[in-house]
Amino acid sequence: MREAYIVSSVRTPGCRRGKGALAQTRPEDLLVQALNELIERTPGVEKKDVEDLMIGCAFPEAEQGLNIGRVAAQMAEFPDDTCGATVNRFCSSGLEGITLQAMRIKSGWSDVAIGGGVESMSIVPMGGNMPRPHPEWSKKNPDVYISMGITAENVANRYKITREMQDEFAYHSQMKASNAKANKLYKEIVPTEAVKYVEKNGIWEKETFIQDFDDGIRETTTIEGLAKLRAVFAATGSVTAGNSSQTTDGAAVSLVMSEEAVKKFDLKPIAKLVAYTVAGCRADEMGVGPAYAVPKLLKMVDMKVEDIHLWELNEAFASQCIYAMQQLGLYEKRELWESTSDKRIINVNGGAIALGHPLGCTGAKLCAQIMNEMRERGAKYAVESMCIGGGMGAAALFELCE
Repeated sequence: MREAYIVSSVRTPGCRRGKGALAQTRPEDLLVQALNELIERTPGVEKKDVEDLMIGCAFPEAEQGLNIGRVAAQMAEFPDDTCGATVNRFCSSGLEGITLQAMRIKSGWSDVAIGGGVESMSIVPMGGNMPRPHPEWSKKNPDVYISMGITAENVANRYKITREMQDEFAYHSQMKASNAKANKLYKEIVPTEAVKYVEKNGIWEKETFIQDFDDGIRETTTIEGLAKLRAVFAATGSVTAGNSSQTTDGAAVSLVMSEEAVKKFDLKPIAKLVAYTVAGCRADEMGVGPAYAVPKLLKMVDMKVEDIHLWELNEAFASQCIYAMQQLGLYEKRELWESTSDKRIINVNGGAIALGHPLGCTGAKLCAQIMNEMRERGAKYAVESMCIGGGMGAAALFELCE
């Protein structure tokens, strides 16, 4: 089987749903700008060289519908023979898009392809515009449809993840992100033209501006401040807006190539995608997914947790991320994740609590972040993992190219 290489990987900023800088920018436009920058950052490669786009999206309807993978390819002026598709595995959709392209390349069915993800949670609401759960099935087993916030409470209650643990974890996420923003460490970000509509003399006018940073980071976060927030999913619960991921808008894409294509275009790839897997778990505690997916992944490649030099574990909620880290033997090693540690290797520049979780984009967004950090740190092996709505986990292993 051939190797599949990540040659370039970029993302737009992640901006807050409704109140953020990208709230009025259509998802297609976010994706087009990410695609254009991806090609711009890959010397010698032209749009005509790309065979296919596979774009993840958790709610592919309305502005995100009509096969946004193909629509965005056309809007970005890829030629007609560059194809496009949309894939949905909820929170891992973006990673699914990348790994599906990698699998096609490994099998010999493709040589140059793009995988990625997009989600405008401002424009297309979580759950979609017309959710229609199956009436009889939802009476028998409603868990697959329940709020992810409730599943986070279930994890906290069942596995004794305290409010104090969650708030502390959230604080460190914000501090890591604040440091990265201040020191301009997010080199994978594409400065993105955003849209806003302003009323002038009774007429709504379209204005544009450039957004080049994640606008959900809260630099002034304190543990004391987090402790004052009310629980949002249960009256006596422990999951708050402060220790949960932010709902955000964004897009991210990666260029994936075969070894033959890498040599043809005389490129130095960032990393090769070694393996990818998914694992199922109970729907009512879907956040524990990485605790199943990561061990399954490592068993596939005959590696141990200690062999991994860099981690991106999506912070859908502090409770589930802490539990997954506990099961992997990582949480107790605080120097690996605390913001004050120069030995940290887990969510080193903050996670979704600070940077946001744009659902179908997140898997591709984390890939862009981990590619940047692997290159900056010289980290040989990196794992990206996340929980998935409905009761799943996904995990991918990357190996840095020498």
